[in-house]
Amino acid sequence: MLHSPLLISPSVDFWPQTAAALLDADHMLGAAARAGSRDFSGYQVVVPAFSHAVHWRTALAQALQRHAPPQAGFIPPRINTMAGWLAMQPPQPQQDDSERLMQLYAQLRQHGWLKKMFTARRNTDLLPLAQTLLSLSDELTQALLPAMERAPGDADERWQAALAQLSPSARSMLSDEAQLVWSIWQSQLDGNDKTAQRYARMLALARPGAHAPLAPLMWISPVAPEPMELAFLEAYGEHAEVQPVQIDWRGPDIPLLYRTAWPELCDTPLAPAPDDLFAPQMDAPTLALCPAASLEDASLQSAQVVLDWLRQGKNDIAVVAQDRVSARRLRALLERAQVSVADETGWKLSTTRAAAAMAAWCDVVTSRGETTALLDLLKSPFIFAGMADKSAAVMQIEWQLRRENISGEWRSVQAVFKDGSLAAGVLQAVAAQAALFDGRKTLADWSACAQQLLDALDMRDAFAQDIAGQQVLQLLDDLGARQADADGGELFSFAEWRALLNLQLDAVTFMPPITDRRIVMLPLNGARLRNFDAVLVIGADAEHLPSQPQETLFFSNAVRHELGLPTRLSRQHQQLRDLTELLCANREVVLCWQTHKDGEPNPKSPWLERLELCLAKAGMEPLRELRHDLPLHELLAAPSTMPAPSAAELTPARLSASAYNRLVACPYQFFAQHMLRVNVMDELSDMPEKRDYGGWLHEILMKYHEALRDAKTPVEQRAALLATISDEVFGKAIREHPAALGYEARWRKVMPAYLVWANERESLGWHFVLGELPLQHALAWPDGGIELYGRLDRVDENAEGERAVLDYKTSSLPSLAAKLRNAEDHQLPFYGLLSGQTMAAAHYVALEPYRDKTGDVAAPDFEAQQQALQQQIITVMQAIGNDAPLPANGIESVCQYCEVRGLCRKGVWQ
Repeated sequence: MLHSPLLISPSVDFWPQTAAALLDADHMLGAAARAGSRDFSGYQVVVPAFSHAVHWRTALAQALQRHAPPQAGFIPPRINTMAGWLAMQPPQPQQDDSERLMQLYAQLRQHGWLKKMFTARRNTDLLPLAQTLLSLSDELTQALLPAMERAPGDADERWQAALAQLSPSARSMLSDEAQLVWSIWQSQLDGNDKTAQRYARMLALARPGAHAPLAPLMWISPVAPEPMELAFLEAYGEHAEVQPVQIDWRGPDIPLLYRTAWPELCDTPLAPAPDDLFAPQMDAPTLALCPAASLEDASLQSAQVVLDWLRQGKNDIAVVAQDRVSARRLRALLERAQVSVADETGWKLSTTRAAAAMAAWCDVVTSRGETTALLDLLKSPFIFAGMADKSAAVMQIEWQLRRENISGEWRSVQAVFKDGSLAAGVLQAVAAQAALFDGRKTLADWSACAQQLLDALDMRDAFAQDIAGQQVLQLLDDLGARQADADGGELFSFAEWRALLNLQLDAVTFMPPITDRRIVMLPLNGARLRNFDAVLVIGADAEHLPSQPQETLFFSNAVRHELGLPTRLSRQHQQLRDLTELLCANREVVLCWQTHKDGEPNPKSPWLERLELCLAKAGMEPLRELRHDLPLHELLAAPSTMPAPSAAELTPARLSASAYNRLVACPYQFFAQHMLRVNVMDELSDMPEKRDYGGWLHEILMKYHEALRDAKTPVEQRAALLATISDEVFGKAIREHPAALGYEARWRKVMPAYLVWANERESLGWHFVLGELPLQHALAWPDGGIELYGRLDRVDENAEGERAVLDYKTSSLPSLAAKLRNAEDHQLPFYGLLSGQTMAAAHYVALEPYRDKTGDVAAPDFEAQQQALQQQIITVMQAIGNDAPLPANGIESVCQYCEVRGLCRKGVWQ
């Protein structure tokens, strides 16, 4: 027999009252209790969540002590949730969620009008639509299936009544959407429907077995049963005693303050209390408000509240996370204080590092080896987890790709590295796996590719050792399970499989293991029928309390109401009841929110405004505000000064021309980059840069002058030769970087002027000898030495055997002349020292025309400059070896583009 619900008022005594009332009831547990029996294993209790089982068992034990003499113990009833009870039944074949989703998606993508209706640009845009339609189908099944079984035509009548709530114009406009949802639901409502199968299994629990009668059932729930649950209770009640237990929202037992401020709480309207009795009958609320000026202030105040509770000995604290952003910040602050937070809501599996590894892999496949995506993948701890030298290989790959400015594409990426190297092996393995993720495959085939990927890139063990990774492995297994025979041969592209994977990762909740439950983070509805030592509500503002649900498709609140689906009003009404129950069941509650967001006022929840208005009307004290004076940390004033480090032990053993120029320009820059080796990697750029242009010109001129030297090309044929070599070099560059076309046009304008200058120089007796020549030269002094190194762009020789150093610059002749006049650049005399020979001269060669001409500019007093530079290098390096300070005394033109300015912090001390 299904009895009327046993209604218990929302309070801290809900569970004791429930146990006591059931023990006193004649129709269920009372007879056994009065007979002195303490064996209740013959009774079945269904609670909303497993956390409620502890409350129920504790309350029952306390009630038994009041009804009978204390004994050693008792055997509790069988306590379970409905989901847990169903899981204990024999398993039945059930359609996989991904299979169901992809079957519907395969049907939707066949209809072009759907893309037009929902402005879908590609097939994968229909996958979220398919997921939404399935969610709506499940809602409709839950609401209408029991009524359909009793009266088959009832669902159609309710559907038409729901559509009648729309205006004629809206009904005409949305008729296609309405028909789509209805037809999809009808197609899903078969023996394979997950919700229908669950309902059938619930009804099977309500039928007695051949040799086992049904046990008396107690159904405990904070809300009224849903249609399927009600049908189950009615069916169960035909064979055994059923006692529902619910919260009493009729009104009289609800505190006067709450039912006055929020009259919609009550199932039936109550007459207002007389004015002369209004204030005396109203109890002072047990909550406090904690307004905060900003996100950081709200998080700091909330953290201080929780820490104070812990110091007071409270070991059962709830944090209700209405505002998840503030909650995440609070959690970070508490963990910084070495206080763990048990998050019962968890977070999306897609936000974990394990899921990020799969996302990085999909990005690499989609972008065909784009460098940034490739580096993100290789830096994941789940890729090549067992490789001993992985860090070195990844560093080499990143450094080389950035240096060569390779933006992506598998052939370009692999061509940078020598065959047989560790870096080349890593890239070949990744590229080989990426090649398999191509074409169209069944879900089972895509799953097989994913499984092969895990083994080929040594990812499986790393996933298995990570808690979130274990869930990702299980998800990948489930995506391919039972698909070989179930998908009917449907083929899907990689983009479609990736969209499915992303949806599944978003749908799965990751919950790390909980070892410390002193502080529990949960949603507002997660606090139902639970009481704590103290409760902190984060997000008590108008934006988050009540929360703002969104309507789906054309399902307005009127339509949802007619169909028996939850509406915005019903959700917010239940949320208000959850808040009231929280306040009634917990003796200490603090509500915190940000009073300002983005510079704009952020008002408190309208429910709290109404509560304060009610208190003011009663002439009572306003709600208490709780603010903590955060401890101040006094810092000693320590004015920053120019850094001037000394580090003789870091004196470099080698020196280049550019390094010495940095030392002269700013000793601290030299210290950071060449002694500490703090070097910034080159940025990847989709556009070629000036250094790339210089590299192409060096290659062209090297090939051109070598050809002249070896073949003695006549003057009249030299323009064609230079053009041919330029076409070859720039042709390759343009294939990799089409934007290099602009640099090619720039060089074409330089070529005639350069040929004129080169031919004139040859007529003066200078001939090209060597180019792109790497050299080292040891420079020694009595107590030490250093090795000079660099690369000479070009060495010319005349008939007398004299040699000259030439250095190409993509600058105009006047700027190069000014550079030498200022004597701030030591590159040419450095190259003279580097050669280890007596050089007659050194020149900068301008590769940028000025007034349609180019040319060279010679270093004055070149031999004297070399001797002076040699002495300078010896003096400076000896000083560094003797711990001389290296101050950050660079001028503004040097500091403007300095890569280590953030290290010396110029501007703070200057």
